[in-house]
Amino acid sequence: MADVRADIELRAAETMGQRIRRRRKQLRLSQMELSRQAHINQGYLSEIERDRRRPKRKVLDALAAALGLPPAILVGAGTGHDAPQPYEASRLPLFGSVPAGPPGESQEQLELLPVLCHLWAPDRYCLRLAYDSMEPTLKPGDIILVQYRPDVNPEHVQGKICACLIDGEPTLKRVSVSIRRDQRIIILRGDNPAAPSIVVDDTSDFSIQGVALTLVSREL
Repeated sequence: MADVRADIELRAAETMGQRIRRRRKQLRLSQMELSRQAHINQGYLSEIERDRRRPKRKVLDALAAALGLPPAILVGAGTGHDAPQPYEASRLPLFGSVPAGPPGESQEQLELLPVLCHLWAPDRYCLRLAYDSMEPTLKPGDIILVQYRPDVNPEHVQGKICACLIDGEPTLKRVSVSIRRDQRIIILRGDNPAAPSIVVDDTSDFSIQGVALTLVSREL
């Protein structure tokens, strides 16, 4: 949700359709472009912007994500819980590689990135991806939210995308555990079929440094 702060104060007297239309124009998106990003029909979007149809929650969430706004900003002009609210953010360290230690103590951070307040926690950080091993789930340039969980038991995060260190080298992979000949084997897999799996055994210096929680930002 980059660059939301400058555009967040939408007029309370506007209808939902007017808010969507004004935000779309602020982003210089055509109806076709917005409908494609939100995966809805352009004619349906046109009806929504004219307040002839009210979107279902799933559609509203998709439009809000494409417009870079919380859904509540688009919904209400009333005085209740769904009235437009200011964009409140807290900052988390942003890294270009998996930090080898507590994020608050690492000197490798690129900057402090504003995130929605409900995403902030002292043991979390943001990570900008550089490789395509997690395609199509995650793409190069994506920024994800990671919870710092040093040396968590791999069996407790099986199937999750984790920030790992193998012999000092960082990698982001999906973790799975299996037993081979009475020995526990950790397998790190990318979602990209072209990315080779990594087998971790007792000879490797391996640790899980964090668990991916959610996607924070993606360039369109």
